[in-house]
Amino acid sequence: MSYINISNKKSRPDYRQTACGETFYCKVCGSLVQPDGAGSEHRNHCPKCLSSLHVDNKPGDRASLCKGIMEPIGVWVRKNGEWAVIHRCRSCGVLSSNRTAADDNLALLLSIAVKPLAMPPVPLGQLDKLIRGI
Repeated sequence: MSYINISNKKSRPDYRQTACGETFYCKVCGSLVQPDGAGSEHRNHCPKCLSSLHVDNKPGDRASLCKGIMEPIGVWVRKNGEWAVIHRCRSCGVLSSNRTAADDNLALLLSIAVKPLAMPPVPLGQLDKLIRGI
C-alpha cells in the first residue's frame, strides 16, 4: 500500500544535518552562486557581494517565512580564529552569523571589518583629549 501526500504543504529542504548543494542566483548582484569553492558543505551567502536571504530561523532549517535580503553589516572572529559575517535582514531586522567561505570577496570582507575604524564615533582630533581626560 502506498500513501499519497494530499496536504497543501510544500516540503522544504532541511540542511541542518545534510550538505546544501544548491546553485542559485544572488538576489542582490545577480551572480550565479555554486556550492563548489566554498570550502565547506554549506553555502549560505553570495561570495561576491556577501549578501544572503532570510530563509532560516535556525541554521539550515529553511523555516523562515520572511525571505528578505540579508545584508552583510559586520564581521567577527570566532574562538578558533575563523571569520564570520554578521547579516541583518532588510525586511525584519533579524541578525545572524554565517561563517565565511573560502572564495568570499576578501576586499569586501576587509572593508566591512575596518568600517568602524574609518568612521569613529568621535572626531579623531578629539581622541587625544579623551585619552588625557581633558
